[in-house]
Amino acid sequence: MSVRPLAALIAVLFALAAPVRADSPVWFTSHGAAIDGYDTVAYFTAGKPVPGRAGIEVEWKGAIWRFASRGNRERFEANPRAFAPQYGGYCAYAVSRGHLASTDPQAWKIVDGKLYLTHSPAVFAMWSRDIAGNLARSEANWPGVLPR
Repeated sequence: MSVRPLAALIAVLFALAAPVRADSPVWFTSHGAAIDGYDTVAYFTAGKPVPGRAGIEVEWKGAIWRFASRGNRERFEANPRAFAPQYGGYCAYAVSRGHLASTDPQAWKIVDGKLYLTHSPAVFAMWSRDIAGNLARSEANWPGVLPR
């Protein structure tokens, strides 16, 4: 893929990303829950995205977190920072570029014991080409990309 179509694709993806208002919480939420209602613990224990269930949930840092089982909810409650996605659940690739973007629970990776989400499978592919470099840029940008 040449540079021009790739740049256009990136511009479109960021334009389609959910806008972030100044009153947005630090945690990206969709459909009323963090990670679009998926169980954040399951990424680590099942190795795949698993939808959480209404009624098996907890509020943490201003977001509702849903879980597939009570056991996963208890694991999260014992150490939420170990399971919560990095960068407030916003797209790791967007953060590396100095922006915020929504995420797709299916576009994820665990790196060094930390969960990272991206906007889409296409963005995940771009992010995956230089994970170390993208993470270094994200760390430099976070939390400065959040609205003030």
